[in-house]
Amino acid sequence: MNTNNDEKMVILGGVKLSGEVRISGAKNSAVAILVASILVGDKCVIENVPHVSDIVDLIEIINGLGGRAEFVGEDVIEVDCSELKSHVATGERVRRIRASSYLMGALLGRLKRASVDLPGGCNFGVRPIDQHIKGFEALGAYVDIEYGTVNITADSLRGNTVYMDVVSVGATIDVMLAAVLADGLTVIDSAAKEPHVVDVANFLNSMGADIRGAGTDVIRIRGVESLHGGTFSVIPDQIEAGTFMIAAAATGGDVTVTNIIPTHMESLTAKLEEMGVGIEEFDEAIRVYVDKPKLRRCNVKTQPYPGFPTDLQPQMLALLTAANGTSIMKENVWENRFEYVPQLNRMGASINVEGTDVAVVEGGSKLIGAPVCATDLRAGAALVIAALMADGVTEIYNLKYIDRGYEKLVEKLRGLGAQVTRRCVNPMPEVLRAVNE
Repeated sequence: MNTNNDEKMVILGGVKLSGEVRISGAKNSAVAILVASILVGDKCVIENVPHVSDIVDLIEIINGLGGRAEFVGEDVIEVDCSELKSHVATGERVRRIRASSYLMGALLGRLKRASVDLPGGCNFGVRPIDQHIKGFEALGAYVDIEYGTVNITADSLRGNTVYMDVVSVGATIDVMLAAVLADGLTVIDSAAKEPHVVDVANFLNSMGADIRGAGTDVIRIRGVESLHGGTFSVIPDQIEAGTFMIAAAATGGDVTVTNIIPTHMESLTAKLEEMGVGIEEFDEAIRVYVDKPKLRRCNVKTQPYPGFPTDLQPQMLALLTAANGTSIMKENVWENRFEYVPQLNRMGASINVEGTDVAVVEGGSKLIGAPVCATDLRAGAALVIAALMADGVTEIYNLKYIDRGYEKLVEKLRGLGAQVTRRCVNPMPEVLRAVNE
């Protein structure tokens, strides 16, 4: 994996994707589970981990804290935090990924103190940590933010009821991490139900935690004295699976997406079927095919799980440019997540953003290859899908975002027949410099 920002992805569009593609482990699960291993005073073996840049950064962060984490196989990480002593996680690596927020809960739970730089990640709106702080304080911690660093201390942590004012995946996982070794019972009310929340709970339970109700509105965590080591396999990546399903539909192809949990994909499959896309489900795979001359329009609203995922919104918007008629995309999770729309419009799409949360798509315009720039991880995936649909050659810049969440994307697309390469480039086209900066 190369995260050099002096690279571009070059795609010749117009090829119908066909064949099989195997989905990697879930990035959103893996990053949280890797941080959760800080709570374990023994060796953990985590399997089915995607080799993406967020994981590489977290490995370096854990090693910097005094733990030991490394890939010991293509998708296997061994972690041993038995000698972990430092509670300070600061610096560029911490600031550039969103998953570093989980270090607050894990370090607080393990060492009863944490100093963590405010996390970064993709820039598509304010991502407050007020629900995280509320949860930590309910467990007896004191929180102070100074010069961009969150400092958390506690003499002891005691179970309590934490009500989430808004459904937050990050806060749900963070409070869960802090509560695992706390005294007594912690109840998280209005908890997030995403598959990776359940996966983190399953990982912790396999290491000796007592967590019940993950995947429902109410999670109960009864604190235990310590966690033991073990082996755990990360679930398949729901968002990567959805990206390939949408790409298959966008190119009029016939693709079987394997190594997935079909129930995780229900909100997407329902929308694809509404558009006229063929769907065939198997135990651990979904076939996506198009045998109609034109896709139907549809309206989409993003929602917390089990609703339509916000992390598939950009990819779906790219697909809607190929539908017959006007479609509306309503973003209900993150504000300002349509910053990538001008890049799609550069390729000939007709998308109008109204306010910060609604995009109106006039479908049917043929996309034309152009130089474009990824503005965040999933926006980058949307540009890849648009490039696969377009006439001519598209050059995609700012690949650092795509590398955060997609493992071997070029190789997997080539395996489906796409004409795509990565090339070194310098400099970036002038028209894209402002976007990158």
